[in-house]
Amino acid sequence: MKDFLQKNKTFLIIGLMTLVIFVGGIFLFSRGNTNVSTKVVNSSLLIPQNAIVTSGFVNGNYLPASTSATATLVEFGDYECPACSVYSPFVKQLLTDFAGKINYVFRNFPLAQHKNAPVSSSAVEAAGLQGKFWQMHEKVYATQGDWSNLDDPTSVFVGYAKDLNMDLNKFSADMNSSVVKDKIQNDVNDGTTIGINETPTFYLNGQKITPAGSYDQLKSLVQSVLNK
Repeated sequence: MKDFLQKNKTFLIIGLMTLVIFVGGIFLFSRGNTNVSTKVVNSSLLIPQNAIVTSGFVNGNYLPASTSATATLVEFGDYECPACSVYSPFVKQLLTDFAGKINYVFRNFPLAQHKNAPVSSSAVEAAGLQGKFWQMHEKVYATQGDWSNLDDPTSVFVGYAKDLNMDLNKFSADMNSSVVKDKIQNDVNDGTTIGINETPTFYLNGQKITPAGSYDQLKSLVQSVLNK
């Protein structure tokens, strides 16, 4: 009798462990799926009048906004956010694959826990005032590990501006200007109004999307919009 109970206890434990693993697998798989919100956010909160928009990356150049694009991707991001740096090349690939068919807008949403997020946003926005927004945007993400832990990475960003053949005096002044600070704050205000609490957060034609971390899933979402 004792052996019988012991054997049944063993089978019960094995059965419970199998169930836990099975349920856990379903949970992880569901988290890996791409989610699309049914709610559509007003475009005025996503794309301000002074937004810098690109519709593609072709032959080493970022294209201006396209009036014929049927898809618009808006990202609220933080330049010090590791996850954002992972998605940055995905977005660039989208702009290559769907050049002229999709407009892309980046909004600043520096998180409080990232001490150099504000100054990195200022560097990119200052570069934008000299027509080098996307070039600086790409450079800052690509070198995130070089400046994110510095006490003050300003000199690093000035070096990037020099590499991009910018007016360094203007760049330094613009980084601390009210124009740049107000634009960043407006991005934060809009993001807060929408309810953003993490980065990156993406909106595709006004609907919040949560890609599961691969380029193919992000590409599939855009393709589905273009197919409509």
